[in-house]
Amino acid sequence: MSACSAYNDEKGGSSNTGEPEYGHDPASGGIFSSDYKRHDDLKEMLDSNKDSLKLEAMKRIVAMIARGKNASDLFPAVVKNVACKNIEVKKLVYVYLVRYAEEQQDLALLSISTFQRGLKDPNQLIRASALRVLSSIRVTIIVPIMMLAIKEAASDMSPYVRKTAAHAIPKLYSLDPDQKDQLIEVIEKLLADKTTLVAGSVVMAFEEVCPERIDLIHKNYRKLCNLLIDVEEWGQVVIINMLTRYARTQFLNPNHNESLLEESAEKAFYGSDEEETEEKDEKEEVAALAKRKPYVMDPDHRLLLRNTKPLLQSRNAAVVMAVAQLYFHLAPKAEVGVIAKAQVRLMRSHSEVQYVVLQNVATMSIKRRGMFEPYLKSFYIRSTDPTQIKVLKLEVLTNLANETNISTILREFQTYIKSMDKDFVAASIQAIGRCATNIGEVRDTCLNGLVQLLSNRDELVVAESVVVIKKLLQMQPAQHSDIIKHMAKLTDNIQVPMARASILWLIGEYCEHVPKIAPDVLRKMAKSFTNEEDIVKLQIINLAAKLYLTNSKQTKLLTQYVLNLAKYDQNYDIRDRARFIRQLIVPTEKSGVLSKYAKKLFLALKPAPVFESPFKDRDHFQLGSLSHLLNAKATGYQELPAWPGMAPDPSVRNVEVKEAVPEWTKCSSREKRKEKVEKPFYSDSEGESGPTESADSESELPSEMESGGGSESEEGGSGSGSEESDEGSESGKEKKKKPEKIKVRKTLPESAESELSGEEEKRKRKERKASSESSSEEEEESSSESSSSESESEEESESEPETKKKKKISLSKPVPKQPKKEISLLDLDDFIPTPSPQVTPINNIVSNSLATDLQGLSLTDSALSPTMISPSFSSVKTYELLHRITGEGLAVEYCFSRQPYSLDPHMVAVQIQFSNNTDTEAKSLRIQEPKLMSGMRMQEFPEIEVLAPGETVTVVMGIDFCDSTQAANFQLCTQTRKFYVSIQPPVGELMMPVFMSENEFKKEQGHLMGMNEINEKLTMGEKCQSDHAIVQRVTSAANLSRVPCGSDREYRFAAKTVASGSLVLVTVVTKEGMAAQLTVNCEKMVIGTMLVKDILQALSQ
Repeated sequence: MSACSAYNDEKGGSSNTGEPEYGHDPASGGIFSSDYKRHDDLKEMLDSNKDSLKLEAMKRIVAMIARGKNASDLFPAVVKNVACKNIEVKKLVYVYLVRYAEEQQDLALLSISTFQRGLKDPNQLIRASALRVLSSIRVTIIVPIMMLAIKEAASDMSPYVRKTAAHAIPKLYSLDPDQKDQLIEVIEKLLADKTTLVAGSVVMAFEEVCPERIDLIHKNYRKLCNLLIDVEEWGQVVIINMLTRYARTQFLNPNHNESLLEESAEKAFYGSDEEETEEKDEKEEVAALAKRKPYVMDPDHRLLLRNTKPLLQSRNAAVVMAVAQLYFHLAPKAEVGVIAKAQVRLMRSHSEVQYVVLQNVATMSIKRRGMFEPYLKSFYIRSTDPTQIKVLKLEVLTNLANETNISTILREFQTYIKSMDKDFVAASIQAIGRCATNIGEVRDTCLNGLVQLLSNRDELVVAESVVVIKKLLQMQPAQHSDIIKHMAKLTDNIQVPMARASILWLIGEYCEHVPKIAPDVLRKMAKSFTNEEDIVKLQIINLAAKLYLTNSKQTKLLTQYVLNLAKYDQNYDIRDRARFIRQLIVPTEKSGVLSKYAKKLFLALKPAPVFESPFKDRDHFQLGSLSHLLNAKATGYQELPAWPGMAPDPSVRNVEVKEAVPEWTKCSSREKRKEKVEKPFYSDSEGESGPTESADSESELPSEMESGGGSESEEGGSGSGSEESDEGSESGKEKKKKPEKIKVRKTLPESAESELSGEEEKRKRKERKASSESSSEEEEESSSESSSSESESEEESESEPETKKKKKISLSKPVPKQPKKEISLLDLDDFIPTPSPQVTPINNIVSNSLATDLQGLSLTDSALSPTMISPSFSSVKTYELLHRITGEGLAVEYCFSRQPYSLDPHMVAVQIQFSNNTDTEAKSLRIQEPKLMSGMRMQEFPEIEVLAPGETVTVVMGIDFCDSTQAANFQLCTQTRKFYVSIQPPVGELMMPVFMSENEFKKEQGHLMGMNEINEKLTMGEKCQSDHAIVQRVTSAANLSRVPCGSDREYRFAAKTVASGSLVLVTVVTKEGMAAQLTVNCEKMVIGTMLVKDILQALSQ
């Protein structure tokens, strides 16, 4: 017992053995304990003369605070030890005082002189702790003392004390806002600090006290950008958010000119077919746009983007999120993509982090959908995800849906509908509805899928489907009267009020489409009127009113009965509605003018509802902020400023270098060195403004000089960057191209050649220098700076010395007959003469016996080399690629040969036929700058060296369309001109035939049911009477093979898509007369929908 009582004494509880112990555990009802002996042992230890006992007591007290226990009654005993000589004790006393100084202000004020002495202590930790305690005493009387302490600490030698001073500034400001002016002086002083420890804290103080004083940041902007990588993580978050707002006020919008350039490029491209007068106007517009100074990214803007990019690899999710929002709000469109991968990485973190990240991704994916498309599978939903995460992922998937990936996304949604989480199922059905409204091709498929869900056992699934179908049917009700009838039958089974109300609204709104069913539904509803929910009752009254106006014979008595029931309903809304409708539809002597317009009021055409993302307008809040998360302005939120119309003066950020500070001098010299390096780097990609140059049909020398463009700029553009990539990835193609260009070079006079070689040496020396300097730069600079390069290069080209221009003129003199072609001579110095390699025929590689077997597959070298392939052009439908007027005598046509492409089986073979209708030779026919959608690839044809006048030549190229009908855009180049062209495949050319038996066909068809099956009824055309005609029409519309079938009235066809190998099964069943039914089963729903349209058109003609 003695041990037990001793233990109780030590703990400060009652020592009575008979009574239970209360009060030590906060959960055990401490309100009944006696507190007069509490913590006595700790008080004795604090009063002792031994430092070891004091230290032990303080450790126990701090441990109590850490566990959340109240130690405020020990304040007098602890505060006495603030003058203790032992540093360890002193530190812990200050930790305690910071916690309780605000609660026990009177006692804390008694020892204020001790805190002031602590501010002069030689130990930096004590000085910082004393300032921290002083700023925690929330009494206005000591504001002058605090102000003085903060000013002294701001000049302290220790960065840790200066950091604490920065932390004390917001505390003092909240206590006495009148001190703002003095505090701003301190902030200005601390902002000039060069240590990473202080930077984050002082920016936090700046944000709290004077966020509007942007002028304080000007001189420190570059320093903050350069220190950013070494600041602690939470400081990085604060600085990045502040710099985002600063940049929005100081720099121009990098994406402002994009839309203007795109418009001008389109005009230049389409204007070529029109009359000469219009052509001149358009040329003037293009010239004006070229003269207008293009967007130049401010070097400070680039500095910020470059220095924040490495932080995307930070371990702290908040830092990554801050950089992501900075890039989203500030970076050029071409560079924003880098943040996608970092955010997808964060989604492997805890669900709380995922929630915040997905909120931001959902907002970003509305404006920058392409950025997240490659990571589509990262947003697939796991069964372990919480509901709020599932709903956000659904939101992102819906935002990313487009024609190419919709079939994959809808397949995912089909799986989600089987989930046990009811809220998630409802959100999935809503997502299907949004996909259907956004992508017209799959609307019918989605509608059919949702109608199938109406037979689901789960009532919630059925109810949500009804609500979504109601919205979809509003878009085209006339085509879907069957679905309205089907839904009318569900009124007996569905009990969810919202779903019942939706069905009744649909029947009332489109009662003319179901004239027989609507009165019967009203009859059933009148029976159960008194038992229905209020929302359903209102719709029953509406249905009765609409039927009374359209079909009063059958429904007059029913309507009166329903209105009488509603007249005595408990809910005043329903009573009011009944009274209002009775006056409106049943004309009496008292009823006013409105009753004449009752039909217009009730049966007016209503606009179809728009399914909009809840994240649509959230980007006006700064991403990653609490306001963005809540979609409401939170306290203390700083608005994101709009971009300025004119660029503010960049010289405000220039800093005078003082010799006394060697660190800053180093930094500034490094800046200058970087700026020097940037200049040749920018000028490299000078010729990227393709459309505006190629739109000019004139290529005379003076105009070329003025624009500073021509082939020289183009060569600069492809100088180091594109040449390296070509060597890396397409070295074989490069070798083929080189000898063909050398033949042209040999025809030059010696004088021109010698001048050329001199020019070439200079260029190569420059390029070597530029590449060696730029290699020291960070790797990402090469990709990011290309967008802002055009402007600087233009300035540089204008400031070129006159000698260079004279050299150009002298170059053209030896070739007087061809003034236009002197431009292309400058292209030649990229190539080194090598022996001309022959295109090896495949027969030489394959063994003789195998070669004879493969002869029928046309795998000879004719597939690769430019030769005549006229028979296939006559038998297959051809399309125009370049009109002979647009092409200045060069006509180009293409067709889909339906042959396997020999170099890559996943590519569609496209035959291209060139015809030269001029009197001069066309030289160097080739493809440049293919602009393809993500996932698409292109295998270019070998360059055609010379095409004689009147000659025609055919080549084969391969394009992987990635199972989409998106166009492949590229430049078709001759020696002197560039033409922007595009090849868009019909859906039937994206597949190749598959040979299968009848049983295999039926088995595969069984796997592709539900949403993967599309049925359409049609009436055959007059010419589609015979078997041969039907087969011929179907196979001409799509590259399908016939599957044997036992029935005379059934025709089956099979194919698979070239890119992914997805099966496509087509069945045509003829019926009595000219009627027929077409069924297409395909895993890719978009392809299935488009194929149905094409075959319907072919058979009904």
